[in-house]
Amino acid sequence: MAERNSTGLLMMMLEPTPAAAMTLPAEVREKLAELELELSEGDITQKGYEKKRGKLLAPYIPQTQGVDPSLQVDNRVQSSQAAQAVSKQHKTRAANSRDERFRSDLHTEAVQAALAKYKERKMPMPSKRRSVLVQSSVEACTPPDTSSASEDEGSLRRQGRTAASSTPYQAHPSVEHWFNRVIQGSSTSSSASSTSSHPGGRPHSTATTAAAATVLADLMAHTQLDNHSAPPDVTGLSERSVHVERPQMTSVRGVPRGYNHTSVLETADGRKVAGGVRRVDGVPVNSRVSSKIQQLLNTLKRPKRPPLREFFLDDFEELLDVQQPDPNQPKPEGTQMCPLDGEPLGVVTNWPPSLLASLQRWGTTQPKSPCLTALDNAGKPVYTLTYGKLWTRSLKLAYTLLNKLSSRNEPLLRPGDRVALVFPNNDPVMFMVAFYGCLLAELVPVPIEVPLTRKDAGSQQIGFLLGSCGVTLALTTDACQKGLPKAQTGEVATFKGWPRLLWFVTDGKHVVKPPKDWHPSIRDASNEIAYIEYKTSKEGSTMGITVSHSAMLAHCHALTQACGYTEAETITNVLDFKRDAGLWHGVLTSVMNRMHVISIPYSLMKVNPLSWIQKVHTYKARVAVVKSRDMHWSLLAQRDQRDISLSSLRMLIVADGANPWSISSCDAFLNVFQSRGLRAEVICPCASSAEAMTVAIRRPPEMGVPPPGKAVLSMSGLSYGVIRVDTEEKLSVLTVQDVGQVMPGALVCVVRVDGTPSLCQTDEVGEICVSSGTTGTSYFGLPGMTKNVFETIPVTASGTPISDRPFTRTSLLGFVGPDNLVFVVGKMDGLMVVSGRRHNADDVVATALAVEPMKFVYRGRIAVFSVSVLHDERIVVVAEQRPDASEEDSFQWMSRVLQAIDSIHQVGVYCLALVPANTLPKAPLGGIHISETKQRFLEGALHPCNVLMCPHTCVTNLPKPRQKQPEVGPASMIVGNLVAGKRIAQACGRDVTQLEDNDQFLYMQDVLQWRAQATPDHPLFLLLNAKGTVASTASCLQLHKRAERVAVALMEKGRLNTGDHVALVYPPGIDLIATFYGCLYAGCVPVTVRPPHSQNLATTLPTVKMIVEVSKSVCILTTQAIMKLLKSKEAAAAVDVKSWPTVLDTDDLPRKRPGQIYKPPTPEMLAYLDFSVSTTGILAGVKMSHAATSALCRSIKLQCELYPSRQIAICLDPYCGLGFALWCLCSVYSGHQSILVPPLELESNVSLWLAAVSQYKVRVTFCSYSVMEMCTKGLGSQTEALKMRNINLSCVRTCMVVAEERPRIALTQSFSKIFKDLGLSARAVSTTFGCRVNVAICLQGTAGPDPTTVYLDMRALRHDRVRLVERGSPHSLPLMESGKILPGVKVIIANTETKGPLGDSHLGEIWVSSPHNATGYYTVYGEEALHADHFSTRLSFGDTQTVWARTGYLGFLRRTELTDACGERHDALYVVGSLDETLELRGMRYHPIDIETSVIRSHKSIAECAVFTWTNLLVVVVELEGSEQEALDLVALVTNVVLEEHYLIVGVVVVVDPGVIPINSRGEKQRMHLRDGFLADQLDPIYVAYNM
Repeated sequence: MAERNSTGLLMMMLEPTPAAAMTLPAEVREKLAELELELSEGDITQKGYEKKRGKLLAPYIPQTQGVDPSLQVDNRVQSSQAAQAVSKQHKTRAANSRDERFRSDLHTEAVQAALAKYKERKMPMPSKRRSVLVQSSVEACTPPDTSSASEDEGSLRRQGRTAASSTPYQAHPSVEHWFNRVIQGSSTSSSASSTSSHPGGRPHSTATTAAAATVLADLMAHTQLDNHSAPPDVTGLSERSVHVERPQMTSVRGVPRGYNHTSVLETADGRKVAGGVRRVDGVPVNSRVSSKIQQLLNTLKRPKRPPLREFFLDDFEELLDVQQPDPNQPKPEGTQMCPLDGEPLGVVTNWPPSLLASLQRWGTTQPKSPCLTALDNAGKPVYTLTYGKLWTRSLKLAYTLLNKLSSRNEPLLRPGDRVALVFPNNDPVMFMVAFYGCLLAELVPVPIEVPLTRKDAGSQQIGFLLGSCGVTLALTTDACQKGLPKAQTGEVATFKGWPRLLWFVTDGKHVVKPPKDWHPSIRDASNEIAYIEYKTSKEGSTMGITVSHSAMLAHCHALTQACGYTEAETITNVLDFKRDAGLWHGVLTSVMNRMHVISIPYSLMKVNPLSWIQKVHTYKARVAVVKSRDMHWSLLAQRDQRDISLSSLRMLIVADGANPWSISSCDAFLNVFQSRGLRAEVICPCASSAEAMTVAIRRPPEMGVPPPGKAVLSMSGLSYGVIRVDTEEKLSVLTVQDVGQVMPGALVCVVRVDGTPSLCQTDEVGEICVSSGTTGTSYFGLPGMTKNVFETIPVTASGTPISDRPFTRTSLLGFVGPDNLVFVVGKMDGLMVVSGRRHNADDVVATALAVEPMKFVYRGRIAVFSVSVLHDERIVVVAEQRPDASEEDSFQWMSRVLQAIDSIHQVGVYCLALVPANTLPKAPLGGIHISETKQRFLEGALHPCNVLMCPHTCVTNLPKPRQKQPEVGPASMIVGNLVAGKRIAQACGRDVTQLEDNDQFLYMQDVLQWRAQATPDHPLFLLLNAKGTVASTASCLQLHKRAERVAVALMEKGRLNTGDHVALVYPPGIDLIATFYGCLYAGCVPVTVRPPHSQNLATTLPTVKMIVEVSKSVCILTTQAIMKLLKSKEAAAAVDVKSWPTVLDTDDLPRKRPGQIYKPPTPEMLAYLDFSVSTTGILAGVKMSHAATSALCRSIKLQCELYPSRQIAICLDPYCGLGFALWCLCSVYSGHQSILVPPLELESNVSLWLAAVSQYKVRVTFCSYSVMEMCTKGLGSQTEALKMRNINLSCVRTCMVVAEERPRIALTQSFSKIFKDLGLSARAVSTTFGCRVNVAICLQGTAGPDPTTVYLDMRALRHDRVRLVERGSPHSLPLMESGKILPGVKVIIANTETKGPLGDSHLGEIWVSSPHNATGYYTVYGEEALHADHFSTRLSFGDTQTVWARTGYLGFLRRTELTDACGERHDALYVVGSLDETLELRGMRYHPIDIETSVIRSHKSIAECAVFTWTNLLVVVVELEGSEQEALDLVALVTNVVLEEHYLIVGVVVVVDPGVIPINSRGEKQRMHLRDGFLADQLDPIYVAYNM
């Protein structure tokens, strides 16, 4: 706690003056400098920086009167309320402070005091869709308004007053610096205030918002707004200029709905064409979401980042930060501990030789003596079992089991066989009979819980235990057997993971009386196994602990001596009688001493928590065995306590006395019941574990033992495993009570937890080990683990064993205190080691409960566990919230729990989840099944209703951000064709020299005319409809004739001039092709535009309008139907319909021929414009000249060997890129027949494309990723049905996916796999690559080697390096070659920054030089100069003559061992991704697709995912395919996977409905649209989580 509060003040008080700084030791100065650097690099948050800096400076702070620095701070930082709270505590404590410190409510008080130190802060509340809310008011939905300053910020004014007066808001260079300082003073917790981190951070006052606004305005006016104060936009979009984001004063609620993708389309030069809201940096300013993100940034105190420098210098591996041990951490100083001996076991003359001998003795000599009284749910005694009855009934059962159960004439059971005991918790009598019946029959009972459903928490593990113990028979009661789930046959169902069991009912009518001459053999206690007790480990696996007859007897003996049991005493037992203390005291030791046990079932305790106290009173019981929970519950039901006396008790055994909260239950219980005759000294906590049984117990008062002890230990010391008795009344302390003395006859020592079991020092916490005859002997069937736990040999510091006897590890963490009292401070199962410090899950639970114990958490049900993320444990807290809790309540409770745990344990919570009441998996007696809860958390099956993740505060071991190194000059890099010792990465397709008959044509319109004369009836196009029938066809002559008619209409109706631009708005079909050639015939420039979607005009029509405007089209050609749509009322709502240019429909044109067909003067003239929206949301049109158009067709013709006799099938959109070229250009050029399948038709008939390929026996086919995905998802399970329809794909030689991205290898592989059954060759599927500057760079084609796949190290890729690894190695990323480079195309890889050539297998930008490159962007603004270098750029050194076009894609070339068609070694081009899309985070370059792939893998319900950044925060949007209750499960899984695989912290997780992530016609995600939609709050998300 100390250092947490000191940081705020340290920043203010201890800005070391230069002089003071000089006096610090050199290594401290060095570390401070390193910290400053980390902060400036954005590697560490402001909070982390302050914390580390505070630690470094702590030893050098002049302390006032020797007070701890943390206490100095308190006076300054506390808000006045806190100060009052603290002073009240001081008053109450001063009088008798020594005793008061042990008050059990100390923890609660500490937590409240800790919370008082934190002001009420605003964190961005997660936003949730209405349907997901459990129950809450409407207000809870709207995020807190960020404008009002919180009320008690006065303390900050005081703190910063001196500084403020000296700089009265003048334009001071360090205003921002100072403001940050002030703000940070307040933000010492894991979640900070929402004050702004801009130069105009809000002045903290209780003034109204308006007043604040005026001060702010003044401040803004006087502050220099340097550009660096704006949050740097790291999305890597060169077009966007950085503006200063002003702190928002208000958050606007009513943002117009309707998520409009197109409102932010930009032209290539970065101008916005549409929009309306004032935009800052491409984002609406007044949006609710951005104000939330602003809050989040403020809580994170985002440090400023300097601009990235040139080259990067780093190791290949990104090394995770290893936590260096804190040099000031406390270390143990005591001497080595001495093993501790319990008093010797007394020798009693008439001690029985075995437990069964004892049973026989009492059963025959005292048959009427009561043994066990069972109660019903009303607390009435149902049945009292006498010793006589126990003996005779056990005998009957033993005889029946051995003689009356047989299979195939063999007895079913042999001595030593294991038998399962399945008895409900309210039937102790039947259990006891069955247990002793088994022992008499020499069978080994294995008591387990009654399985209620087939999917009980942990039930599968129990099944595993039964299987490994070889259990074939289960004993149960009649009533219980009837209640078990049944199979169809009426038999008990086989539970998941269980072996096949025979169920035997032990009720009277099923057992037979043994003949007179049958006697069981009652031997002396031996080392044979007597019974097996199960336990569940931290990981959830179940082990069986074997207890021998001799250990069972010795344990009863030791308990009798330690507790001073006497014959015929009465004892009440609330615990589970099947295992642990309930079994040891209530079933075994009781029989040895002929005691009378009153067994109180759990079901009765639930109805009446006072029942056990009433029974102690009624039966005048001398001993009661309870857990602290039972004491706690009885306090809540005080009103019926009037006429109760507990004076008969000589011992109240608290079985879980080792729990941190047992002390408060004991104290509170004593306070209330002391007046009812309860004596303080009869409370006897004990410590036990399944392996070692009872380890220590406080003796009853009559034994004359030293008085009980309590210790107040420093929590921080404990986290380092050191015992420091805390004397300063700090808040972070743990008060523990002793658990008494070691058991009689036992030798106990404490050993180190890790490594060799060497003895601890006296002031060190370790694991308690016991050597005695009373412990378990092994884990059944697990020899390795047994050796570790049951046969430990502790050694001294010099390495010599301390004893020749083996010790058993108890899994209890503790130490031996004064008077040889044993203290337990935790359990190994609850141990969480975070950054080298140990925390105990139970302690964290206690802190969380103390925040608002019963008000908020349902029945106090909280689970705490750790999960391993990024090589360290991370703490997760899961609580059940009360059904009536509102969103506000939950959020407030969560923030307070974080602060409390942060203060008291000095550890950050990674994830805090709230689930609805009663939904956590339950352990048998109603507790929480921790391992099952953890399992569900990790599987995403917890279904929380609220989640708060704080990865920024607790993940401190991220690799350091990457640094750039000074530039290397070109001369040293290049020697001939070698760059840095490697061949230059340059490759080209084959030459295009040989001309064929139509290759002399430079113009497409000439080719069509020539074909119409030479082969008039040759079919060129065949269009299929959804039914798979031919909708229309076109031969060479028909196409020519239709084109002529269009040309006439353009000239006569449209009165167009040569060179005018014409928009063609058609559905995919032959009309589109004919009008394209009609435009060429008329000398116009065609622009193909996708028609608007009638169901979705609002988003599709603006795009049409925009292309028409940007392309300066003077006329629109279209069909009558679309013409009506363009001018309809609905259209008017989306765009201004009056501003359309001339619209002509071409449905029935007169049969006229144009006077002449236009001949362009030069092939460099513009042939057509190709418009498409890039993935970054930019509308870019490129100019294609006649020369480039025919060169493109020639390249494709050569690569795919296209001739008039060929048929190819095309399932692509015909509006841009290669899709357009294949539809409209290639058939006319090469004369082959194209079977056209519009992708839209697949929505109503998925198998259309594949059926067409099969029917026409097509060898070459093209499709898009969206088509491939539709086929994979829609037909994946129907391959058999397709076979029946005779669909056969063995004809396909090449199936090419047309794309402008990295090949989607998973999709192409699953497509190949699914359709292999239909004859599709595994080699057939490949991808193409094109982009805006050149629509076809690579195509697999028909000849040449198969595409190769390489595996890259993803970590090296982030550093812009290519490192090839083996398939399947960790962090590997498969990359498939994007097809073969087309004829006439040259490719080189260039450094993105120096523009120099790179070597083979180096990552750089792909540059391309080819006759079919586009000639430039076509934009409204004529600012082509800005982007001239995209189309004509030269290398900075090496071959500086060639003109290249920059593709904007990163990739690399690699020479393979394969040979290409010309016999040369083949160069493969690998595309990694678009430069515009990359995210630059922590100095590294990330490709969104890699992060998205990881995220999609993290949970089965994530259908799609997209990521983008916003002011240094990574935002992950996931589409949830499943029920909305799974939405919050995704938050933690997404955060985990991105941390683990990419070393990035996710800032915001947005869960949306399927289909929200916008996708363009090529099936590529439009991440920038998504980003704009998110910031404008238009996504209607199911849930938005802001990770703190």
